[in-house]
Order: sequence, then structure tokens, then C-alpha cells
Amino acid sequence: MRVTGFVIHQSRCTSINGKGFDFFVARSGIVIPGAETTEPGRVHICLEGDFATNDGSLDPETEEQLFVAARLIARLSEAFGVPPDAISPHRDGCPGARFPWRKLVLSISDGYH
Repeated sequence: MRVTGFVIHQSRCTSINGKGFDFFVARSGIVIPGAETTEPGRVHICLEGDFATNDGSLDPETEEQLFVAARLIARLSEAFGVPPDAISPHRDGCPGARFPWRKLVLSISDGYH
């Protein structure tokens, strides 16, 4: 399978319903792989939470969750040879208008945001 990018979801998305992702990143930072591939060519990552209605501030648990998601993207991008910034939202409204996209960008060379 040739991977071309990553799609980000939030768990409050009505189309998720416990499926529709390749990896689920819980607020605790635990990564749970999906049962089967969602879409050939793109890796779907769902983050637990509602990024549409939050106030834009991030609590420590969400900061950790986003760091774990960024590390997952970095490792998958290395494994599949796809740029780590080849990230797109699932659709309008998902992962939410206040999703902190900059938190998903890691420098592979130094391991930091």
C-alpha cells in the first residue's frame, strides 16, 4: 500500500461511531489501532475529544494526547516515506474549528514541535 497522507478526525464526529479510523489516540495518550484499514492510501487518525466547542486552551492531558498523535504521524511518515505535514482534516467541522493543527507538526530531525 502506498500512503500519501494522514486524515485527522475527532471522536465527536458523527461519522466515526467507533469505526472509520486506523488509529485512535485517547486523551490518556494510549494509541489503539483500528481493526482494519479505512482507506487505501491515507491513514485515518481519530483523537478523542471535541475540538469544535473547546475554548482554544489546552489542558495538560490534551497537550500530551496531541504530542502522542504527532509522534505517531512522525513514525508512520518515516515508515511509509510520506511527508509528516501531509495532514488534512476529515471534512468541514471535523476535527473541529479550534483544532490545534500546529501541535501535530514535529521536526523529525530534532523530535520537537
